[in-house]
Amino acid sequence: MLQNGSIRLRALEETDLDFLYALENDPSIWGVSDTLAPISRFALRQYLQHAGADFFEVRQLRLVVCANEEPVGTLDLFNFEPLHQRAGVGITIQANARRQGYAQEVLVLLLEYARHTLRLHQLYCTVAADNKASLRLFRRAGFRRVGVRKEWLRKDFSWQDAIELQYILVEKTS
Repeated sequence: MLQNGSIRLRALEETDLDFLYALENDPSIWGVSDTLAPISRFALRQYLQHAGADFFEVRQLRLVVCANEEPVGTLDLFNFEPLHQRAGVGITIQANARRQGYAQEVLVLLLEYARHTLRLHQLYCTVAADNKASLRLFRRAGFRRVGVRKEWLRKDFSWQDAIELQYILVEKTS
């Protein structure tokens, strides 16, 4: 089981429809999820029907972050590349559950799961340059800054840089 301290990661269930509906339709996170419009319950129901597909087949995985058995967020692995053994990481925590250490605990679990179960070589993420909380979170977990994408993200009517971070899971032996 993927559990650490006060959180547990679990697979999506049909009963997560209302939780996902609220999370996916929160305009405050649309900028980091490349979304510009609300999503319907119908579309989410269809998504949930196929959410249990094999990570190695569909090349993505979404897990629900639970605190005290209540869903508070999601962990996404995406753009999985089997040949290169890498995947992108996204963590979303509901606004009312932020700043309680849940995302930090998620990363601790993720690093172990990615290293020992999925046997990935590396994880990476893209963070808006002004998202200080996320940058601090990933750096504390051991992710290293590897680059900047200039004017990569649109925010309101301007552009902002994106910071690329990477975590090598397999230590090199010499």
